[in-house]
Amino acid sequence: MISNDKLQRINELAKKAKAEGLSLKEQKEQKKLREEYLQNVRQSFKNQLTSVKVVDEEGNDVTPEKLKHEKEQNKNKGPLH
Repeated sequence: MISNDKLQRINELAKKAKAEGLSLKEQKEQKKLREEYLQNVRQSFKNQLTSVKVVDEEGNDVTPEKLKHEKEQNKNKGPLH
């Protein structure tokens, strides 16, 4: 999870970029922070998606094999990945 300080800094840089522009150093910092934020969002979404189980009207598990395989891989990686 990205820290509140980093989120606040992302917002500060975005506001400054609109108001007056950013220095080259600030642009690099903004790019780095945004990429970290996006990686966090992607990982969170992937974790959510791999916890999904698809069941038909009759109660049969019809989860796609690709998703089942991804779940299995995540189990083997452990909680930190």
